[in-house]
Amino acid sequence: MLNWTIREEGYEEQNAPSLGNRYLIGNGYMGIRGTLEEYEADKLPAVNLAGIYDRAGGWREPINLPNGCFSYLRVDAEIYKLPEKQPVSHGIELDYRYGIFRRHTTWHTARGNVTLTTERFASMAKVNLIGIRFRVTADFHADVELVTGIDCDVWDLNGPHLEEVSMGGQEEELLVTARTQEQKIPVAVAETVFASYPVEMKQVVKGNKILHRIFFITKPGEQYTTDKWVGVYTGKDCDNPAKEALELVRIKKENGYDSSLRAHKKCWDELWKHSEVIIKGDSNAMQAVNYSLYHLHSIAPRHTESLSIPARGLSGQTYKGAVFWDTEMFMLDFFLMTDPATARILMKYRIDTLEGALQKAAHYGYEGAFYAWESQEGGYDACTDYNVTDVFTGRPQRTYFKDKQVHISAAVVYGILRYVEWTGDESLLDTKGVKTIVECAKFYYSLLLHSLTKDYYEIRDVIGPDEYHERINNNGYTNRMAKFTLEKAAEVVKKAMADGKLPAEYDGEELLRRFQDGAEKLFLPKPSEDAAHRNVIEQFDGYFDMEDATLEEVRSRLLHEKEYWGGAYGVASHTQIIKQADVVTWLNLFSQEYDEEVLRANWAYYEPRTEHGSSLSAGMYAMLACKIGEPDRAYPFFLKSAMADLKGGGKEWAGLVYIGGTHPAAAGAAYMTVVEGFGGIRLENGKLVCKPSLPREIQGMQFRIFYRGQEYEVKIEGTKGTVTAL
Repeated sequence: MLNWTIREEGYEEQNAPSLGNRYLIGNGYMGIRGTLEEYEADKLPAVNLAGIYDRAGGWREPINLPNGCFSYLRVDAEIYKLPEKQPVSHGIELDYRYGIFRRHTTWHTARGNVTLTTERFASMAKVNLIGIRFRVTADFHADVELVTGIDCDVWDLNGPHLEEVSMGGQEEELLVTARTQEQKIPVAVAETVFASYPVEMKQVVKGNKILHRIFFITKPGEQYTTDKWVGVYTGKDCDNPAKEALELVRIKKENGYDSSLRAHKKCWDELWKHSEVIIKGDSNAMQAVNYSLYHLHSIAPRHTESLSIPARGLSGQTYKGAVFWDTEMFMLDFFLMTDPATARILMKYRIDTLEGALQKAAHYGYEGAFYAWESQEGGYDACTDYNVTDVFTGRPQRTYFKDKQVHISAAVVYGILRYVEWTGDESLLDTKGVKTIVECAKFYYSLLLHSLTKDYYEIRDVIGPDEYHERINNNGYTNRMAKFTLEKAAEVVKKAMADGKLPAEYDGEELLRRFQDGAEKLFLPKPSEDAAHRNVIEQFDGYFDMEDATLEEVRSRLLHEKEYWGGAYGVASHTQIIKQADVVTWLNLFSQEYDEEVLRANWAYYEPRTEHGSSLSAGMYAMLACKIGEPDRAYPFFLKSAMADLKGGGKEWAGLVYIGGTHPAAAGAAYMTVVEGFGGIRLENGKLVCKPSLPREIQGMQFRIFYRGQEYEVKIEGTKGTVTAL
């Protein structure tokens, strides 16, 4: 049986940022960091909203709302909260089957011990709702004051983002209203409470907080329960966020806390019914992968028709809350196989942000659609020209992520067509969907360069998945994905012409000529034939000529622990040390085009030269290891992906820029490794097959997947697997 709870006993103040990530709860509309209720901005609490961005001074980032989870205790007129008052005992836990965060803390007072326990959830049944339950016990007649309310002193990386903040309400309800600075989007946070015992209640505004003060006297050993509801609305949800927030908390108070909790848990039960992974013989792996899936469920934007998932989920403002290629290449398969409706929402976002991609391409003088490296609303590229700060000078350092990482448009096409192939739903290939694919192909065709002395096309001056090497030529991954886009766009154009659905603005024959020409003549590096690199594909032009230093040698050259490895002055820039899987990612996607010797040679060559400086990297090595029949070699890379958030310890700094948060792409990679790698789930001639390859630690597996509208149950024992329609 799976233990669905993770716990942390004891209290160490410095762990607040990492625990905030690990114990995150969310519902796709908002993410609530796993911080204690009494924490203020310096401990990084956040109620982070999906899809709303604001610029204030620095770069644009998602907004954190006034913290409606804020609370603390006063006993015998003395305040008890962490870290100011050290506890007798303390612990936190996350029930990741149901997305419930709990804490328990006992303090010793002058007259005895008092214990506070809390639980909170971000409702899956009503995404605008947060539910919190407080329980207080004491071993003496204590004069207790439970202070709870809304803290408007918001933690921001580049804020503040809210203006015209107003605090008010009635005795039973608190209300905070504000609006974003850039687009003037109104936001509202409302609160109401209910105590199941006699209390005296007051409302007070204290600095940046509006609070309920709830007074009561305890009997020794008795438990006193107070329930709290927080309603959150914005101008993107409705015309009058304040009215809706107040009405929500009033209704939920009338229905009772347990009613809201039951509805919330029912939604989670339905999600796990289709997505839980059972692993026999390896309880650690089973916990790690299902915990990873918990995080993906918690940030899935099921409340809307068109939205995607930021690279750090809803754990804060890191990476500007922007959407990267992570969604299509690492997270999409999980939703395709367990929740196809959400997969459609993710890809609809890309189609709906085409205009931003067209504008970006035009800005750089290209045709077609150049999708944002860091996409926000409308396809706006939030990536800056100076994404890293030099640790020695403190000056911003020029990077070329925004300008030269051109492979994101191919990821968009890959994601749309993977959705259509896996679900059989061609509705995304309406006029706008076809246009998205065509414009991405036009972008790559406009990138092609043709030297007078060569008989092939090149793509120069790019950055591949390995970001440590900037402005390189003929990156194999980029070229192969561009070729894929051109080939698939030609197929889409042919079909649209045959069906009479090609947008009138296009000359179909001319598009076919260009796309077929580009796909046919685009240069792809081939497996090397020289003895030193036999069967290895050179990552980009001149890669083999770079210093072949070991990872340990390059790491020893660092002068500062937060020093950035790439860019103009990075310690890895002029060596063969790479940040993450690059050629290996290419071969994983197109493994059917190469024999096993080539796949094996590239895995063996590149892995020792990979720093795995990105959480995206390990999963690709795990997947390719499975495809060469090496599941035991894949296993530690699988665990690295699956435990990226459970264990922590990943990079939290790029130069002086904080990049901490959750790692949903690693979670998606862990799922792909289990189902498609170890489980061997794949399509052969349009049919779902299972060809398992389990590591020695795993004896068997069981899970469900959707394919083309039908749900299947997969059971694996040793080397045998069955796929049964339900």
